[in-house]
Formats: sequence, C-alpha cells, structure tokens
Amino acid sequence: MPEMPEVEGLVEFLRGRITGLRIDKATVSAINALKTFDPPLSALVGAAVTDARRHGKFVDLTTDAGIHLVFHLAKAGWLRWYDALPSTIIKPGKTPIALRVGFDDGAGFDLTEAGTKKSLAVYAVRSPDDVPGIARLGPDPLDDDFGRERFGALLAGRRTQIKGVLRDQSIIAGVGNAYSDEILHAAKMSPYALAANLSQPEVDQLFEAMTTTLTEAIEAARGKPPAELKDAKRRGMRVHGRRGEACPVCGDEVRSVFFADNSLEYCPTCQTGGKLLADRRLSRLLK
Repeated sequence: MPEMPEVEGLVEFLRGRITGLRIDKATVSAINALKTFDPPLSALVGAAVTDARRHGKFVDLTTDAGIHLVFHLAKAGWLRWYDALPSTIIKPGKTPIALRVGFDDGAGFDLTEAGTKKSLAVYAVRSPDDVPGIARLGPDPLDDDFGRERFGALLAGRRTQIKGVLRDQSIIAGVGNAYSDEILHAAKMSPYALAANLSQPEVDQLFEAMTTTLTEAIEAARGKPPAELKDAKRRGMRVHGRRGEACPVCGDEVRSVFFADNSLEYCPTCQTGGKLLADRRLSRLLK
C-alpha cells in the first residue's frame, strides 16, 4: 500500500508536472471506484489544475473550477503516468484501469488497481473535507505544529498495541503497515507494546524514530517518477517484507506475524528481547 512517503513523492511529481494544465478527460472505467456524484466527474473537464496536495494517504488535485479530484490508492492501487496518454478505449471490467485523466498538453495518468479486492477510491468534491476519510484524519506527524508533546498526548491512556495506534489514520495520518514496522524497528520496540504503558523515554525514542524514518523515506522518494516510487520503497525497508532475511542492525532473522489479510515484520533481538511474537492476532509472547 502506498503510504505517506510514496504519496508525498507522487504529489510532488504531479504538482511539478500538471499545475497550470487543463483537464481534457476524466473517465471512470471501474464505477465502484467513484464514490461521489455531485459534482459530477465531468465537471472537471476544462478546469485547470492549480495545485496537488497530500492529506494523509489521499492525493488532492485542486482546480480553478472549485472542484477537487481526490483519490486514495488503497492496498493495490497505483498511478501510471504517460507523457503521451494512450488513445486506446478502456473497456470496463477488462482492465485494471479504474480512472483515466488526460490534460491539454497530451499527457495524463491512469489509476490502476491489481487483484480482486477493489478498494481504490475516487472523489470529485468541492472541499477535501467532504471526503469522509479526510475528515476523520488525525494530525500529520511531519507537520510543523506536531511535536513530541502532542505525540505523547495522543498515546496517553490508550490501551492499544502501538502498532495499531501508528496505523490508525484517525490518530496519526499517513502511516500504514510498512512504515509502522520500520518505525518500531528503529525505536527497538515490540509492535505489541501497549501505548499507555510506554515510559517517557520510550515515547521520546518512538517519536524520534517516527520522525526520522518518515523524513528519510520522503527524501528517498523525492524527485522520482511514479514508476520508480514503489521499488524505491521496497529497497528502503529494513524489516518490512524481509521475512527470513538478516536484520541489518544485529543480524538476527527477521520474523513475521500473519493476520487475515496482511502481516507484520520485526526483529526479535532488536525489538522483543529475543522472544518470538505469537501469531494469529495474539498479543502475548511465546514462552
């Protein structure tokens, strides 16, 4: 799933490439992807793009028509960019393409989604806050006004595993499964640790790990075209998606815990005192 760093890289690319261009085409081929009807998507045609912004993991293209094209790439979605948009006709149900957008210079992009579980979402709205997922977002952890004190306040009293807290978009916006693994590895913290039980030094360490991990990942994504962002993300992972490989810090084997539709990865030596975490959603450690 694209998370904050890849979405930020994508937004920066789009901002530099399409600001000032007019939308010539906006066609949905996967009708279930379009979540709004007023204003209609067709109202974007002829509008000029004035900016590209990020809200958590949402991309927001603003236009001079007062309409925003907002999309969330979900677990298996991505943006495919073309300097010259193909002229082929998109056949609904016969392609992974969910949305095609073209601009007046001939360029454009497709939003694609792999797999059978379709979660990619597209919105045409007058305000980004009209998108329910954006309206529910917590603070962005890299905002200038988000500091250690505010982070600590968000954790205080939460009898929730810290992995879940980091992934909860209503608490902290933009972090998903992959970067929560990376943050917890950098903080040397078990994903099953309860947020409310963290000591002040542990909160300090976690805040520093979160800020550094996300900042470095955004810098790695910066300047890359969309086609390169996903591979850059994979190369930057230390534990996520590295099951069975050696931890780059201590050399121990990276382990996984599997859930119904995803997994988490961690290093036992760095994060759990050498103990293996129980599988199948258990929060205790194996004896």
